[in-house]
Amino acid sequence: MIAAQLSSQRLAILALIVLVLIWGYNWVVMKIAVQYAAPFDYAALRVLLGGLSLLIVLGWRRQPIWPKRVGGAFVVGALQMSGFYGLSTWALVSGGAGKTAVLNYAMPFWVLLLAWLVLGEQVRGVQWVSVVAALTGLICILMPFSFTEGLFSKELALLSSISWAGGIIVAKKLQQRSPLDLLSFTTWQMLLGSIPLILVTSLVPSQPITWSPAFIAALIYSVIPGNAIAWLLWFYALSRLPAGVAGLGTLAAPVIGVLAAGMQLGEEPRVLEAVGMVLIIGALGLNAMQALRPQKRA
Repeated sequence: MIAAQLSSQRLAILALIVLVLIWGYNWVVMKIAVQYAAPFDYAALRVLLGGLSLLIVLGWRRQPIWPKRVGGAFVVGALQMSGFYGLSTWALVSGGAGKTAVLNYAMPFWVLLLAWLVLGEQVRGVQWVSVVAALTGLICILMPFSFTEGLFSKELALLSSISWAGGIIVAKKLQQRSPLDLLSFTTWQMLLGSIPLILVTSLVPSQPITWSPAFIAALIYSVIPGNAIAWLLWFYALSRLPAGVAGLGTLAAPVIGVLAAGMQLGEEPRVLEAVGMVLIIGALGLNAMQALRPQKRA
């Protein structure tokens, strides 16, 4: 019994490692994709096809397909899919993949503050240290030497992380009413969240997509490993590991994004920007470790 449990946990940790590699490298893939397509065109394709792929997974697992809360799925999808994917992809047009990844993964910092303001959750002890460290890191990244240099892409990345955090807060409110089927809810927030993106692509003029081998490969990566496989790995890890441990593990994703961007795209952050990245990742780690403490006592 114990041996089987340990084996299951090892597989879950392996799944988490593969997930982090997929999500981390996906920022490089996204940066390549926006060279061949307008950001909202690519985001709409990615989210819609990702939702359809998860719909197939739902059918394969013989789970109920239609969501229990269509309205809630649409609101969360508008924030976590339309807002997050649309704005983060737009940020990559002029911003670096590694820097954008780190700013987007400031999401737990915004969740902490929004949960305090909206849900009345207390910010305790070392979490205040993480808030100060994250704010300092954001200032370092936003104001390297020239306040205007690359500022627009950084603002878009921050807005996308805030939108992601807002979606999490809404999802938490929904879960307080009754439990959610995470796979079904994720599928429908993707499908419904693709609607605003499709509307933007229809209303805003843009250059047609260049269907090059590089773009097709990037799209396939984003849809299959980056969405369908990644979410299955996440649910598998989450079902066999404590939520805090699984969440802490995903903090390696922006590190992978920075390293991959440096190796493949030749991105080299300035010293102050690098310091900001380290501060943000450290702050997120402190916040996650604080979340783990009640579990350890239990």
